[in-house]
Amino acid sequence: MGKPAVVLLSGGLDSTTVLAIAKDQGYEPYALSFRYGQRHEVELEAARRVAASQGVARHVVAEIDLRVFGGSALTADIDVPKHDNSFELGDEIPSTYVPARNTIFLSFALAYAETVGAQDIFIGVNALDYSGYPDCRPEYIAAFQQMANLATRVGVEGAALTIHTPLIAMTKAEIVRAGSALGVDYGLTSSCYDPSQSGQPCGRCDSCLLRLKGFEEAGMTDPVAYQVA
Repeated sequence: MGKPAVVLLSGGLDSTTVLAIAKDQGYEPYALSFRYGQRHEVELEAARRVAASQGVARHVVAEIDLRVFGGSALTADIDVPKHDNSFELGDEIPSTYVPARNTIFLSFALAYAETVGAQDIFIGVNALDYSGYPDCRPEYIAAFQQMANLATRVGVEGAALTIHTPLIAMTKAEIVRAGSALGVDYGLTSSCYDPSQSGQPCGRCDSCLLRLKGFEEAGMTDPVAYQVA
């Protein structure tokens, strides 16, 4: 058994790839997902499938409800933006940004890490082919890691916590290739922000378009069936 590591697992393409990378690097993964009032809760079923297929030590689904604040198309009665292609994606922060989500998730990951004796946390943030969220940037991760080592017993006692972001400087195509090389079954994953009631991805939200762009540029076919091809 390797060193324990907490892996934030949404059930999407990026987090699933990160889980495979953590395992490949010799860590024993403890997966952490969230039911936070997201409209695309179908992603939790994907997270369970992925956790089972990759054999994590434990998979925790934390229950929080960010709908009490709203402010996002994922947690409030706001339409999810749709586009015809990835070229239409702008530089502005989209309405699918959930205020402080990664800060909240990483804070939970700190608590989980301390209870399982982990000094390593993996998160699938990406600063290239992404939706422009401010909490996916390298400077944010560096600042959070510094805070984590000031605010936890493990950090104060000298065993530093490390936030791993193996995808942060990768394109979606590079991510797809990396995961495929590690045997990731992307057919188990779910990335859509506005899936149908049956869980079928829309094919037009930011997340779907970036995912499809990644598979196309990697010269591969996305195994997931979309409402819109």
